[in-house]
Amino acid sequence: MDREIPKEERRKRLRRQVLVGTGIVAVGFAAIMGLTRWAQSGVQLADLKTSTVERGAIEVSVAAVGRVVPAAEELMTSPITSRIVEVYCKEGDSVAAGTPILRLDLQSTETSYRKLLDEEQMKHYQLEQLRLNNLTRLSDLQMNIRVSEMKLNRLEVELRNERYLDSLGSGTTDKVRQAELAYNTGCLELEQLRQQYTNEQQVREADLKVKELELEIFRKNLAETRRTLEDAQIRAPRAGILTYINSQIGTQVSQGSQVATLSDLSNFKLEVEMADAYADRVRVGVKAVIRIGTDELEGRVTSITPLSKDGIISFVVHPLDPRHRRLRSGLNADVHVVGSVKDNALRIANGSYYLGSGQTQLFVLSPDGQTLNRRTVRLGESSYRYVEVVEGLNPGEQVVISDMARWKEYEKLKVER
Repeated sequence: MDREIPKEERRKRLRRQVLVGTGIVAVGFAAIMGLTRWAQSGVQLADLKTSTVERGAIEVSVAAVGRVVPAAEELMTSPITSRIVEVYCKEGDSVAAGTPILRLDLQSTETSYRKLLDEEQMKHYQLEQLRLNNLTRLSDLQMNIRVSEMKLNRLEVELRNERYLDSLGSGTTDKVRQAELAYNTGCLELEQLRQQYTNEQQVREADLKVKELELEIFRKNLAETRRTLEDAQIRAPRAGILTYINSQIGTQVSQGSQVATLSDLSNFKLEVEMADAYADRVRVGVKAVIRIGTDELEGRVTSITPLSKDGIISFVVHPLDPRHRRLRSGLNADVHVVGSVKDNALRIANGSYYLGSGQTQLFVLSPDGQTLNRRTVRLGESSYRYVEVVEGLNPGEQVVISDMARWKEYEKLKVER
């Protein structure tokens, strides 16, 4: 005889059947989703950029940003405060050396210059007058010395005569003494005149040198004014192309303000900026690679700004071919400064995946070429072409170097041919 199953037991059995059914449905659903995801995770290898792991040299470099500028550029400034009265050229004109660019109002400057010329002539006459006065004064002193010498000779004769007469008994001792006194007095007067002549000659020569020096200084200032006047007639100092000119007639320009820029657009250099954290890698003479589009130009660092501004250092790179067809004034370019070279390093091609040394996730093609497997790789230093592989990859393996951000959730991708 059958026994009735208790209600509680029936409830447990029903719950167990529901749980089992739900589990089966969940597993089936997960399997279906996994298959769907696997089917949807296929990629075309041809659409990806890959690089083969290999051994070779890496020129360790630091990236910077450069701007192409003319190798020779001259700022033309106004040497005086004036206004523009005529403009002879316009921006973009090719000019030869000595070509008039513009004309400033020079009326007041020319008037001042003519006054200085008159003053220079007057100073010249004053100097000649001083020479004549000195000559006259010294000639008078020389004449006085001659007269004094003649008087002294006469007094000497008189003294000899008195001494002779005194020796014969015809003279007196008083007359001899009087003659000696007169002679000695004449000697002192002659010595005084000679000393006066020497002193006067030295004083006159010193005065003359002072006046000559004053005239020389004045003439130098006059030459500077003449040069300023010539510079105010703005002319091209060399052949080139005008990349800027103040063409507004009547504009007031102050001394030292820019009125034009003359550039040599046949030769170029690059003004480069880089974070000062890499300042120790930049030295004068080191190699630099300039990348403009797909073209690469070799250059050398020629000068470095000694100061850092807002965490940035500046330096200049001269291309070995300053006339390259891709160089254009104002063009931006990537510059890679080469600091050292690593030989026989494990390397892969550089790309957007490289964000600096350290660990990163890369997809590696399986040996059978059927799947891409995500792998943790440790990278080292880089050049503008290659990245050093420290660990995680072996020579001969193929690595995807394209942007794989959309596949970052996947551990494995199916390769579709």
